[in-house]
Order: sequence, then structure tokens, then C-alpha cells
Amino acid sequence: MAVKTESNSYTVIFAIIMVVIVGALLAGISSALSSDISNNKKLEKKQNILYAMGVNHNQGELGGGKVEFLSTTDAEKEFPNYVKEQYLIKGNTAEKVEGANDLINFNGHREGLPLYVGEKDGATLYIIPVSGRGLWDAIWGYIAVDKDLIVRGVFFDHKGETAGLGANIKERFFMDDFIGEHLLDAAGNFQSIQISKSNGDPENKRKEDGKIDAIAGATLTGNGVQAMISDGIEPYISYIKSLNK
Repeated sequence: MAVKTESNSYTVIFAIIMVVIVGALLAGISSALSSDISNNKKLEKKQNILYAMGVNHNQGELGGGKVEFLSTTDAEKEFPNYVKEQYLIKGNTAEKVEGANDLINFNGHREGLPLYVGEKDGATLYIIPVSGRGLWDAIWGYIAVDKDLIVRGVFFDHKGETAGLGANIKERFFMDDFIGEHLLDAAGNFQSIQISKSNGDPENKRKEDGKIDAIAGATLTGNGVQAMISDGIEPYISYIKSLNK
């Protein structure tokens, strides 16, 4: 008996079969790609951490030129040479997490704050992940400090800040300004870093004042970066200061 392809029941059955087939294909593709996506995110994270440590291909003086990352291949190769350990910080104590090169995903799995410990040019660096909100959406980054809580490098990124304005937080002229800034005042208290329109130090020579110039036309994004740094770093201060005792 011939199948009546014009009938409503045939149309419904055909649609169900197609939905099942397409759904299975999409699920298979998603599963096949998930490991690649996860690996790419880890490689990007390694590039960003190394960048904050000053392990990059930047050329010229501070504040000039383009942001030049290591390639993903080089980042994968060099990461274990620079980042030696990772910890979960709980107040003045630190729990070592094995497998620094695997970049443990801390989110929601264990109590504590993630801290990466590396070494460059003979100096120990503490790389702190930070995150917050800019004008439009999420902002995040890494801040590398030494044992005296002086900034040795940063990396910032964003999801949807305005091109040519807030999006410039990921440009060298802004990120390089943080290098050398003191996170502690003369009395040894945490002062964070202010992003100020009236800094009065356009060449950013006074590193002990904890201030850098704001990006023109990006006040709210700058406020978000300032809050992100303050809120993100303060919980680590007690532990890092304890290393000098």
C-alpha cells in the first residue's frame, strides 16, 4: 500500500524523525568540539597569565606598540617554565594545588582564592585573577605582583566595552601604566590603584602614589577596573604580606 505523503500524520511523523536526527547530529558535533573548546580556553588563559608576567613579544618602550602575546604553541611550551605552583588562599594560609600546568578550574569546586606563583628573571611573582563589570558587561584580567606588592604586569580584557573608549583597557598604553605601581602606602597599608582623570602625573613617574591616568571618555569602565582591582586583590594582601615576616 502506498504511503500518503500528503496526510497530516505523515507530516508529523516526518517532522519528528527529522528533529531526532538533527538533534543527534548537533549533540555529536557539540561533544566532539567540547574538548577543543576547553583546550583553547586553557591555552588562552596561559597566554594571559604569561602576558601579565611580562612573558610576551611586546616591543619598544612601555606604553608603545601593540599587544603581542606568545603564540598558543609557545605558551603551552613555556608555561611550566614560568608558572611553578598554584594555591588556594584562605586568609593567611595557602593550600597547594597539584598540577599547575593543568590550570585547575577553581570555580565552585573548593573554598579559597586561586593564586598562581611563578618566576621570571629570578623574581617570584604572584599572579592574581580578577573580575568585575565595566560599563556594558564583564571585565577580567590578571595582575602579577612581587613579594613587596609592587605590580610587575597586568592583563585586562572585556566582553563588550565600547570600541575606542572602554575597550582600550586591553591596550598597552593603559596596561603598561600599572607596571611599578605600589599596592601598599608608606605605612604598609593596602591602597589599591586609583584610575584618575586628575592624576597630575601624565608620564606616570610617581609609582608610589597608586594612581594612573584614566582613559578619556571611559569613566565608567575605568571605575569598573578600579573596583575590580581593589575588590580582587585585597583578599590576598594578608597572605602575601605574611611571606615577608
